[in-house]
Amino acid sequence: MPNSISIQQLYELHQKQLKLEWVSGQKNPIIIEAQTDDLGDEVLAGYFNVIHPHQIQIIGHKEIKYFSSLEKNAIHEILNSLDLSRPSIFMVANNANIPDSITQFIVDNKLALLKSSLSGAKLIEYLRYYLSQHTANRITRHGVFLEVMGIGVLITGESGIGKSELALELISRGHRLIADDAPDFYRSGPEIIHGQCPPALDGFIEVRGLGILNVRAMFGDMAVLGTKRLRLVIHMQLFSEERHTKMDRLSTTQHYENILDVEVPVVVLPVAPGRNMSVIVEAAVQNHVLSLNGYNATTDFIKRQQHLIQNNET
Repeated sequence: MPNSISIQQLYELHQKQLKLEWVSGQKNPIIIEAQTDDLGDEVLAGYFNVIHPHQIQIIGHKEIKYFSSLEKNAIHEILNSLDLSRPSIFMVANNANIPDSITQFIVDNKLALLKSSLSGAKLIEYLRYYLSQHTANRITRHGVFLEVMGIGVLITGESGIGKSELALELISRGHRLIADDAPDFYRSGPEIIHGQCPPALDGFIEVRGLGILNVRAMFGDMAVLGTKRLRLVIHMQLFSEERHTKMDRLSTTQHYENILDVEVPVVVLPVAPGRNMSVIVEAAVQNHVLSLNGYNATTDFIKRQQHLIQNNET
């Protein structure tokens, strides 16, 4: 579901990064939520525009210069043509001074007015980055999300199969926990998904027989990570003879899962007594990293066998 954020929350969370100063509309409840124009482009933040208005209207040097060249009535005409069915927020870049008529319009319509010392281009860049995180579509998946070998790995499987136990062993081997049980995922780019932990679960993991464990207290701050890009799903599946006979032994059992319209590789790992799952997961991740770099062990193996056969025939 798409999320939203109020201008007050945005100010409190990112005041330092955006170098914001609140001018008017204090405690303003205006809500910012994902919205696109007729072309499908997001219209959350951009330079002042009447025809295709952004919810956050940035006023930079060029806009100030343009308004300063107009008569007061002309400024009123432009401002009154704005569609305020979705209340706008005005941000002034470069700490510039704006005409009193604009300030009065903002106050009269109970809008929010903020200033920033950043340039207009930087302010728009940062706003779009932060707002894309706050307003992106999100999904919660059952599993354990970890950083293994430097990439984000979601471990899934039926309840009781041993996901948390495997995660605990991987953490003890130097990998890092992001979220146990219910990680949140959101799209941060066209083909990019990031995952993070709900605040209430941050740093904790539940292991059957031990209960709730505080990973940060046990292993230190470096054992917990706030967010990571999802690159691989490892699905734990109970071993069965029927599945084993149908399995292609030359290649990894891999398919893709659609998560928020992004195809994420999935490796299915059979779980059976005696298998060292932490080592197997590390090997699966290393093999996936090699594949991202264009190397396929199965193809390499087949080519080597063919080469040996050809040499023997000659």
